[in-house]
Amino acid sequence: MLLTITATLEDGADLGYLLHKSPGRVHSFELAFGVAHVFYPEVTPSRATVAVLLEVDPVGLVRGRGPDSSAPLEQYVNDRPYVASSFLSVAIGRLFAPTLGGRSKERPDLAARAWPLVARISVLPCRGGEPLLRRLFEPLAYEVAATQHLLDETRPDWGASSYFTVELRATRRLAELLTHLYVLIPVLDDDKHYWVGDDEVDKLLKHGEGWLAAHPERELIARRYLRHRRSLARQALERLLAEEAPAVGADQVPAAAEEEIEHRISLNEQRLGAVLAVLKQSGAQRVLDLGCGEGHLLRQLSRDRTLTEIVGMDVSHRALEIASERLKLERLPERHRERLKLIQGSLLYRDRRLDGYDAAALVEVIEHLDPPRLAACERNVFEFAHPRTVVVTTPNAEFNVKLDGLARGALRHRDHRFEWSRAEFEAWAQRTAERFGYGVRFLPVGPCDATVGAPTQMGVFER
Repeated sequence: MLLTITATLEDGADLGYLLHKSPGRVHSFELAFGVAHVFYPEVTPSRATVAVLLEVDPVGLVRGRGPDSSAPLEQYVNDRPYVASSFLSVAIGRLFAPTLGGRSKERPDLAARAWPLVARISVLPCRGGEPLLRRLFEPLAYEVAATQHLLDETRPDWGASSYFTVELRATRRLAELLTHLYVLIPVLDDDKHYWVGDDEVDKLLKHGEGWLAAHPERELIARRYLRHRRSLARQALERLLAEEAPAVGADQVPAAAEEEIEHRISLNEQRLGAVLAVLKQSGAQRVLDLGCGEGHLLRQLSRDRTLTEIVGMDVSHRALEIASERLKLERLPERHRERLKLIQGSLLYRDRRLDGYDAAALVEVIEHLDPPRLAACERNVFEFAHPRTVVVTTPNAEFNVKLDGLARGALRHRDHRFEWSRAEFEAWAQRTAERFGYGVRFLPVGPCDATVGAPTQMGVFER
């Protein structure tokens, strides 16, 4: 079977550094089930393509189990040499182990960057058809193109098979693409060629770190990856949610410090008030609070009876529990409970539950994302969910010099990955608006200093 990955790079030869395989020759590796070849059919100054050709020997596999004259014919005659399966996942793990780990010894800068990537799998079994294929990859912000194969090209009346040629497009780190393929190929095939035990749970959690907990199909992924062993799937999901949830008290000191800084100028109340005013002015009736945290904005939104549906989404299960308690969801009358919903999810992965809303608010959210992952958030909010109005607030880094108790050069919260100046935020917002067909205007939030501006900056995107 054949897998190709095409990367658009500043120098096509850099793909060799990312994969630790020179583009100048063919690399062949003996595996327990056959031979894997890695080669580069295309290398140009701006892009390169790497191909993985896997030759599986099904007869050798059967013979390796020992003499058995009663071995059924299907053990010798099957689809394994021709389709992507757990054999390919094992090959990816063996051939590209440093890349899977996000490492590039000679060029670490390359491994940390997101690149335009196209992965093409010649024949991929999809037990569940194209809808399942899309449910697995589209939440991860991939563009999916799939061509279904007939059972027999010479007999179209026999109907379609469960095999597809699949193309996946995304701008992301190569390690992320390989990780997603490693996990999801055997999930789509719904089979594995080896015994699944407790160590497979560890593999799933290792390779699912940072994306699986928020995936809408995480239960199906765990179940199929672990070959429907319910005890292992349950163990994996329990550990996954426990590891993804923030440790109790882990952020108490920094969070308390941030709240103390902001309390002195009632900044949070002003911020929520500004967001509410913009949402009210937009005429929105169905609103998303993305990265809703413990529900401060949701509580304000729930008091507006003109809103017919309010959805709060957060990656943290514990934060949603606190939001539910704060909103008293269990004690609300049914008609009010139906208009207010809490869902677990991540802004890094496409989620069709977010489609079709009038407005979305991201209040002090984007600064918690690693900069290389911000592009995925942009697509998921502005391209896929595509609400009419999007409100984004983020700290103004210039104002930090005015905040007592904050060391020079420090960020307001230890979980912030960056804090932008006004020029940096406006440049990002203008690029994002232009790319996805929005206009954007900017509003200061909080007391405005003539030199450094306001403590919070707000961008209002409208289409």
